[in-house]
Amino acid sequence: MRRLPLAVLFVVVSLVAGATAAAAAQPQFRKYVALGDSYTAGPLIPWQQASWCFRSNNNYPSWLATRLGIYDEDGAFADVSCSSADTSNMTQPQVTPAPSIPLATQSPQFDALSLDTDLVTIGIGGNDYGVFGDLVGTCPTVRAQDPTGAPCREHFTVGGVDTMATAVRNTGRNVAQVVRGVEERSPGATIVLVGYPRLLPPTGTCPNVIPFADGDYAWADSVERELNAAIAEAARTTGARYVDTYGPSLGHDACAGSAAWVNGQHTNLFEAVSYHPFKAGMEAEAALIAQALGVTGRAGTPAPHRKASTDQLARMARTAGLTGA
Repeated sequence: MRRLPLAVLFVVVSLVAGATAAAAAQPQFRKYVALGDSYTAGPLIPWQQASWCFRSNNNYPSWLATRLGIYDEDGAFADVSCSSADTSNMTQPQVTPAPSIPLATQSPQFDALSLDTDLVTIGIGGNDYGVFGDLVGTCPTVRAQDPTGAPCREHFTVGGVDTMATAVRNTGRNVAQVVRGVEERSPGATIVLVGYPRLLPPTGTCPNVIPFADGDYAWADSVERELNAAIAEAARTTGARYVDTYGPSLGHDACAGSAAWVNGQHTNLFEAVSYHPFKAGMEAEAALIAQALGVTGRAGTPAPHRKASTDQLARMARTAGLTGA
């Protein structure tokens, strides 16, 4: 038998050792819980779980769990994100799909946490004080008052005070309380706060997609930036990790056509609710979170598991009022 030269043997041993060290360096999470609102749940992104939370099996928690290699492991991955949730629904039950349509009650999201939970992602805050709903619900309705001005900003300015800016600052304190609540229940967990992706472009308008007045584009974008800054500050003060999805989504706003990560005003039963992420946005966010965690696994393909039929999904969406955008 021919012996390998020492130099070749050294290279082989070094490569094996390096690969082993790299595998050992990659974090291993065995019990992941995802908390959040509709920007986490992914309403109407196929495939939908049969739930009034309108939660997709192709949202970013599912893609992240796939990268972690635990998507199909029993008890290793729990996604309890729910559309319309706010920070209060971490500790209080949530009526779904809405308090005005009380068809089901969801348990507090913190109920999914346990002492052995070792990874928690949190995407929450946009619904606190009704900020997101007021923004996308009001701005299109006042556009006609001053199409080239900023009537929505004026609507939410009271006594010279931007009430939206005040609300998002208060939201930051609420999010910090959520992190502390997770720490109490899962003291060994890595906690990741996930920001909101960009809805509006930095310049220009697309009124057929986002029917805001011209001047309200920059103002509404500033509200989102302030919200993300408040969430980032909550992460800083609590020691949680913050994953910025706003910066990386430049060029992927709702006006970006086929490159968009977020939908515009028109709900599509088979893609996304109005003003909410598409599947492409969810995959991109999962990649950003994985990168922040140092996870290098391949994305894979989440299994659909239980999915709502087309007819069932249409009925649920009509009942919840999701098809009128």
